[in-house]
Amino acid sequence: MLVTGGAGFIGSHACVELLDHGYEVIVVDDYANSTPHVFARVERIAGRFVGAVYELDLRDRRALSAVFDRHSVDAVMHFAALKSVSGSLEAPVEYYDTNVGGTTALLRTMHEHGVHRLVFSSSGAVYGDAGPGLLDESAPVRPANPYAASKWLCEQILADVCRRRPEYTVLCMRYFNPAGAHPSGLLGEDPHGVPGNLVPYVAQVAVGRRERLHIFGGDYPTPDGTAIRDYIHVMDTVEAHRVALDHLSDGPGMRVFNIGLGQGSSVLDVVAVFSETCGVQVPYDIVPRRPGDVAHVVADASAVTLAWGWRPARNLADICRDAWRFQQLNPRGYAGAGRGPDSKR
Repeated sequence: MLVTGGAGFIGSHACVELLDHGYEVIVVDDYANSTPHVFARVERIAGRFVGAVYELDLRDRRALSAVFDRHSVDAVMHFAALKSVSGSLEAPVEYYDTNVGGTTALLRTMHEHGVHRLVFSSSGAVYGDAGPGLLDESAPVRPANPYAASKWLCEQILADVCRRRPEYTVLCMRYFNPAGAHPSGLLGEDPHGVPGNLVPYVAQVAVGRRERLHIFGGDYPTPDGTAIRDYIHVMDTVEAHRVALDHLSDGPGMRVFNIGLGQGSSVLDVVAVFSETCGVQVPYDIVPRRPGDVAHVVADASAVTLAWGWRPARNLADICRDAWRFQQLNPRGYAGAGRGPDSKR
């Protein structure tokens, strides 16, 4: 099993999930927003070694092909991507080049090596500003920023590939807002710079790493004026991806599934639940909206339950509790760990 972006927040948790269920895992990552230090923690949790780790950019097809030459890959779980909404507005060309270019390079390399089974990490952000109510997989797609648009373009490419080449099986996972951490506190979300996602920002303020939380926008058409999102625990997110592997044999073509809790929480809801669950008050200021953000995005994730019998098992309080445990045990994140080997071990 090849995991792209396996050192990242979701990718590292996916490695634990896969190792725990007996998979042999190979990882490629360029560490653009991650660190190789997570692998010692992955191995500590799972009690098994990741088979090999390669530092490379997916767009480097020669380096990527060498990984496929060296290992017998039967399926790919594709997480590698840039993911910041604000970052995509500042550098749209970089986002399209990395996210779309990385995906096309991966597909070409997979095909050259006879690998045609893929679980793709997409995003509920593709729906854009769809308004209140639950969004199922048939909802119109209206990307509101280059990040979301890059994910939608990747989906279109994958759908076209599946129409043209019947040997491909692709499961596209539109997860909404993954958050939290591994319950051990060894793995969590530790982005470079100021977090672009809410929960790690809240946790960093709570631990004193940052002075105050900035809430971007208090004038949205929502009950308390702050944006509403569907937060799903990262462990539920990666479990859904692992379950997807069991269903790659269900038939060829591409299928799309929402992965979410199906419940909306505003920014102020998250702050309140975090404070109540973790016993820490989080000071905040409401500041102007960020470009590219939308008011309300909540999943109807019933299709995956109907198809596979899977549903998330954790709630927002669990997300906050586990994120806080990681932050308490790692007040400066992964900083300070010695850089480990990035190549095959």
